[in-house]
Amino acid sequence: MRALEGRGISIVRACQLAGYNRSNLYYRRKHGDDPALKARLHELAQERPRWGWRRLFIILRRREGYDVGETRFLRLYRQLQLQVWPRKKRKVNYVRGALITSVAAPNERWSLDFMHDRLANGRQFRALTVSDDFTKECLALEIAHSLGSADVIRVFEAIAFERGLPKTIRFDNGSEFTSHKMLRWSAEHRVELHFIQPGKPTQNANAESLNGRIRDELLNLHSFTNIFDARDAAQTWRHDFNENRPHSALGYQTPKEFVERLEINTPSQLSAA
Repeated sequence: MRALEGRGISIVRACQLAGYNRSNLYYRRKHGDDPALKARLHELAQERPRWGWRRLFIILRRREGYDVGETRFLRLYRQLQLQVWPRKKRKVNYVRGALITSVAAPNERWSLDFMHDRLANGRQFRALTVSDDFTKECLALEIAHSLGSADVIRVFEAIAFERGLPKTIRFDNGSEFTSHKMLRWSAEHRVELHFIQPGKPTQNANAESLNGRIRDELLNLHSFTNIFDARDAAQTWRHDFNENRPHSALGYQTPKEFVERLEINTPSQLSAA
């Protein structure tokens, strides 16, 4: 083909005369699957079990520099059986409470939820997560073997010491939140409680999103020998999340940067006012 081109016949014309597919002329045999790429993909998928193929593909190409195309990546992804299957939706038996709208200011609404995990010895522990729906801050990540209504109220009051209580608190229909003690506390402090509909975790989307990050970036990466190790790691992760991790919903600012721009009043400023 090159010889014909040198004699004045273009490659395109020569392929047409010979009935040859021109794409075959430029084909170069690709190397086999890179074992290092497959190993790293499998490792990354284990670190980020809630991530689908798109996020894994972006991380490998943009941040880790793997030269892999989308088609080849998907083939490896399926070979390793890393597909993330959707969860089954639970049937809603009844509706309780009204749907709530978005927030427009800090400390307007907090979202809560519980998580469960196990220590290295198999003993179970619980984690209470509290987030501000507007600033996306993780206000608390409390870990203990058991957490009841009194513990939840204690966490509320510890947060309120620094920033005050919100107008509304949103959570599911767990017994810790529907107890008489919790209802009495909310009435005394004039905090409105919003319960999501049973079987509708997406109505508590901020808490579910935070839980997903905690699961992916903390609980799935560590095996804790005791409850004290878990608490120390949880507090380290919470500070890193608030101060160093960019949040897409905040224009890729960290929650701390977002709060500083809003110039939220401190308790001392509030008392001076």
